[in-house]
Amino acid sequence: MRKTTNLFLIALGAFLGILLGTCGSVLAEREAKKAETIPFVELKTFTEVFGRIQQDYVEPVTDKKLLENAIRGMLSGLDPHSSYLSPDQYKELRIGTTGQFGGLGIEVTMENGFVKVIAPIDDTPAQKAGIKPGDLIIRLDEKPVKGMSLQDAVKIMRGKPGTDIVLTIVREGEDKPLKIKITRDIIKIKSVKSKLLEKGYGYLRITSFQSRTGNQMLKEIKKLQKEGNLKGIVLDLRNNPGGVLNAAVAVSDAFLDQGLIVYTDGRIEDAKMKFEATPGDILRDVPMVVLINPGSASASEIVAGALQDHKRAIIMGQKSFGKGSVQTILPLSNGGAIKLTTARYYTPSGRSIQAEGIVPDITLGTLRLETIAEAEEFKPLTEADLSRHLENGTKSKEKEKTGESKEKQEQSKENQALLKDYPLHEALNVLKGINIAKQSLNK
Repeated sequence: MRKTTNLFLIALGAFLGILLGTCGSVLAEREAKKAETIPFVELKTFTEVFGRIQQDYVEPVTDKKLLENAIRGMLSGLDPHSSYLSPDQYKELRIGTTGQFGGLGIEVTMENGFVKVIAPIDDTPAQKAGIKPGDLIIRLDEKPVKGMSLQDAVKIMRGKPGTDIVLTIVREGEDKPLKIKITRDIIKIKSVKSKLLEKGYGYLRITSFQSRTGNQMLKEIKKLQKEGNLKGIVLDLRNNPGGVLNAAVAVSDAFLDQGLIVYTDGRIEDAKMKFEATPGDILRDVPMVVLINPGSASASEIVAGALQDHKRAIIMGQKSFGKGSVQTILPLSNGGAIKLTTARYYTPSGRSIQAEGIVPDITLGTLRLETIAEAEEFKPLTEADLSRHLENGTKSKEKEKTGESKEKQEQSKENQALLKDYPLHEALNVLKGINIAKQSLNK
């Protein structure tokens, strides 16, 4: 073992010698910039630590493992989103962007050494089990998360479909940690869903931004348009953790005729990019409301920021997550890759999203929503509730016998569903208000 260590140190010393020789002229030019010289003390410390581990650690450790851990630490120490991807992790990342992967269905990041939930993905085991944005995962089964890398934690959470894992979670407002059992499954994500909230008012839900999200959204909009003339649309980006940049650009472009969508700025020329809208608004200026919350991150914030700056949509809800950094995947010769933060996102007006997020035009607080039963129990008293009240003189006898029409009954069910989702209910009210105002101005 000592021989291996000595050989490594000799090789590293030789490398440093060559490096010093080739960098001699460069160092001469930078003599006035001492902060930019090669950190000899730190390199010496690295070799000392490497040797100590090889010699004194309780169990033998391979050079390969130590160097890989050093690479991981070098990247994870930069920011929460830069990381080293082993060949297997790189493969999983490529699969994930296509919309199918194995696991729990949680978008996560690291915060203070713990795994923090950005958002659970719709229709996945994590969402069904009640995982919420902002949850801090402190244990995976019986393994403490503290000290793990994000990649190691994700590797544990992923596994064979049908197997269980217990997450120990710290949640704001709870007196003690929660233990939530989740059964792993194949995560198949349909990133866009749609429905009619009411006649003329459509609803689009984007759960994540994948390579095919733009085309999927266009198909869903055409389905809504076949139902009749659209008078308003709600684009729901709540708890959408982001995804592929090009998908965010495609979604924004669908609603804009011209102008800048987003731009990035970094140290190297390749990190400086601008994305412009192409002519054509698929909804032809149909009023829009975009719903966001603290679980809306990255690509979601690009869309919300672009539509807000161009006055194309009203942004409602709560301030978004604030992930305004660009990660570039750089493949390595060993089949792995590094995910490196290379730039920041800026909205068309020049706002940086990073650590600021998108502030809604209309802020909605977190409310306790009463159940439908509670709503019925405490509904306001009206004339119709009074005994011996006079009947409406124009109401038909047939309707008095049969009650509400089927159409009204169905509408009542939809209204009850909307009451459970306060932000969506308010978004629909805003769209109705816009159309009423338009009608008044056209008289």
